[in-house]
Amino acid sequence: MPFIEVQNAAFRYDGKEVVGGLHFAVERGDYLCIVGENGSGKSTLVKGLLGLKAPASGVITFGEGLSAREIGYLPQQRESQRDFPASVLEVVLSGTLNSLGFRPFYWRKQREIALAQLRCVGMYALRNASFRDLSGGQQQRALLARALAATQKLLILDEPIAGLDPLATADMYRLIEHINRDHGVTVIMVSHDLQAAALAAKRILHLENRQLFFGTTEEYRNSEIGKRFLSGGEPA
Repeated sequence: MPFIEVQNAAFRYDGKEVVGGLHFAVERGDYLCIVGENGSGKSTLVKGLLGLKAPASGVITFGEGLSAREIGYLPQQRESQRDFPASVLEVVLSGTLNSLGFRPFYWRKQREIALAQLRCVGMYALRNASFRDLSGGQQQRALLARALAATQKLLILDEPIAGLDPLATADMYRLIEHINRDHGVTVIMVSHDLQAAALAAKRILHLENRQLFFGTTEEYRNSEIGKRFLSGGEPA
């Protein structure tokens, strides 16, 4: 059974369908990129995958023992969040909250998890630094470590390169690929960057308030819709 399977799902707000015709599956080890213009339904679908919004029709099922509590999530970062008054380690530790249950304090295990993920993203040396003093790229690395501290199964990344300079953007793409390829973590990434998605991801899901395409990256490149969008053209 797939990690996540979406069958004939649609989502509505105030009685109006914002995205529908969703039918796709995410397998263990996949790297799926969800692409589409603003307002195409990407964020609504992410809420559905996180269990924050129920589909108005259709179903979303989890397989292989995966639950919504085991999904690491990196949301879009707002400017106000960049000034968070905490150390890098404290930020990453907060990603282990789901594993604490009703215990009010972090245990040694949670600290070890947080430090391991900081090493994974190359931020261990800055573990005691103030989060607000980091560069944009360093902050995203720390937040990626926080998402990893919540899971070793599935990451959902919502525009993880938004606002980053080209050097930090390339660095983040390399890091996400490393986590997927070498650590076996399944990745679902929302992106506006079609060109980069076509290079990085294994599968593409293209939305325009409905599912326009789902398949491998190679199939997308060779499809009519993929050729149109990757060349900068408009769909028919």
